[in-house]
Amino acid sequence: MTHPEIEALVKAFILDTASGKADARVQSVVVRLTTDLFKAIEDLDLSASEVWKGIEYFAEAGPELGLLAAGLGLERFLDIRADEAEAKAGLAGGTPRTIEGPLYVAGAPASEGFARLDDGSEDGQGEVLFMQGTVFDTSGKPLPGASVEVWHANLLGNYSFFDKTQSDFNLRRTITTDSEGRYQFRSIVPMGYGCPPQGTTQRLLDLLGRHGRRPAHIHFFVSAPGHRKLTTQINIDGDEYLWDDFAFASREGLVPALRHVESPRALAEHGLDKPFASIDFDFRLYADCAAAPVPEVERTRAAA
Repeated sequence: MTHPEIEALVKAFILDTASGKADARVQSVVVRLTTDLFKAIEDLDLSASEVWKGIEYFAEAGPELGLLAAGLGLERFLDIRADEAEAKAGLAGGTPRTIEGPLYVAGAPASEGFARLDDGSEDGQGEVLFMQGTVFDTSGKPLPGASVEVWHANLLGNYSFFDKTQSDFNLRRTITTDSEGRYQFRSIVPMGYGCPPQGTTQRLLDLLGRHGRRPAHIHFFVSAPGHRKLTTQINIDGDEYLWDDFAFASREGLVPALRHVESPRALAEHGLDKPFASIDFDFRLYADCAAAPVPEVERTRAAA
């Protein structure tokens, strides 16, 4: 079947059968995607069995579709488009965005200036981490009262809420910056992790000859009144997969230096008797801009 014949067929199936008022946007999207799918089936000469196996795969993958979106580069592609839209609107100098991933949970406990993220259950097993910085606008003005939502995995690469062995909101907090726009938190240096080895995402990655590993990282939502919300994450420098992230989230400007602090004075100031890790990282937010698309992504997220 030729491409024009396929286009006529899809028109007959979807457009010519419409008898009620259609949503024009939904209609145009469905027509385009269905046409592209039919063309792919024809061009690749997919068998009926292959098509149905694909449908069965997506049905089974349901809980992992967010992970699959990251692994196939879809989430990164959306970020690239958002970067291009902001550049076209004249925005420059902000902290780079990168993917949200599928493991955010709304409702984490809030505090001002400082928070301890971990519940102490892994004390002595990992390296204590202090991360601190300031939230600025792109002109360098600090932003008091900004919101810094932070979440990351534990030493086994698992996230609270999804991992029921952890306490509620372990390694998840919302910090409001102080009068000088500063934030700080105490946690543990996270570990990298991989896709569930028996899951649908890893099954497809295996067929593509790809690994499913992520470097150690820490997620953030950063927002302030009058400014564009930032979705980003920083990676832990030195990780084996730092520039080989299966989710394509590693970006220049998001790999701050990690210092190992050993001085007795610093240990005493932080109430510790062992060396700890420290990361300094400032965020820079764009002002609201009507010429750029809204940065808030509407998607279903977990809440607890």
